[in-house]
Amino acid sequence: MTGAGVRDNARVGAPTFRKHAPSRREVQFEVAGLRALRAAGARVPAVLEVGDDYLVLERIERGGPPSTADEERFGRELAALHRTHGERFGAVDGDPHGYLGRCPIDLTPTDSWASSYLDHRVRPLARRAVEQGVLDPAALPLADRLGPEHLPPEEPPTLVHGDLWAGNRLVDPRGDSWLIDPSAHHGHRELDLAMMQLFGGFGEAVFRAYEEEHPLAEGWRDRVPVHQVVPLLVHAILFGGGYGAQTLTALRQAVVAR
Repeated sequence: MTGAGVRDNARVGAPTFRKHAPSRREVQFEVAGLRALRAAGARVPAVLEVGDDYLVLERIERGGPPSTADEERFGRELAALHRTHGERFGAVDGDPHGYLGRCPIDLTPTDSWASSYLDHRVRPLARRAVEQGVLDPAALPLADRLGPEHLPPEEPPTLVHGDLWAGNRLVDPRGDSWLIDPSAHHGHRELDLAMMQLFGGFGEAVFRAYEEEHPLAEGWRDRVPVHQVVPLLVHAILFGGGYGAQTLTALRQAVVAR
């Protein structure tokens, strides 16, 4: 699939970036996510061409470190994105085959965040990590103990970026924030906020502006560990190293945070 019917509007004269992926399914997942985010008002690179194992995107020029005003503006923009809702938790296009980085994740549509996040992601990924020998088997009973009481109060399914670490937010020379490499789906907005705190790179002004624009349920910072479990599991599966130990710590913190 190339050329016709896949081109988004790009800025006139914008440079391009060719990105390769191992499979057509991964390409399609990223394209669906970028277009869902764009339709919701997020600033994302235009999709210019799509192939079976690649896509061509508008290249975004990086600027310097964001100012406090830039951070506050991004916080408000993220809050606006999180006001975009879907009918069910899970895939934005109905295809349950999602990815977080290069790791497959199950985005089968469900009626609750607990089912989508815990049953389709946390527990299956924990079993896989243990089977690969990158996670202590003590993690499995902890994963099984997690339930709706460990998650935020139910809200309508929210469009989330899904992999919002600092490297997937680009700040251009004007101070505008762009979102790249999404694992976009309908989830809970606390997922994005937890991911933003996993590896740092976002100033406190982002979170302050976000809460002013779109207040979060009480105790959301206590629930950060539970929403960091999946990205940590994915890192353990893909990279091993110390991520298994970090996952076990996050699970223990999540179980006691109620």
